[in-house]
Amino acid sequence: MSIVIDGREMVPPEPMEATLAGLDSLAAGESLTLLLYCQPVPLFNVLRRNGYVWQEQILEDGTHSITIQQATNSPPD
Repeated sequence: MSIVIDGREMVPPEPMEATLAGLDSLAAGESLTLLLYCQPVPLFNVLRRNGYVWQEQILEDGTHSITIQQATNSPPD
């Protein structure tokens, strides 16, 4: 299962809140994709601190497609 959150029309902090809630429902090996028109640097900091990894791709229309999943080996705090 994969979750897709289209945050392009959301108002901050809605995309971050929806993403964090979605991540809480992921099972091992699943991923979440977030679609935004900007790079969510504050979210990246939260993900890094909580053991997630992500890949970002910029689509032709300028959308940032960010696929997030739990790191296989979370770094120590």
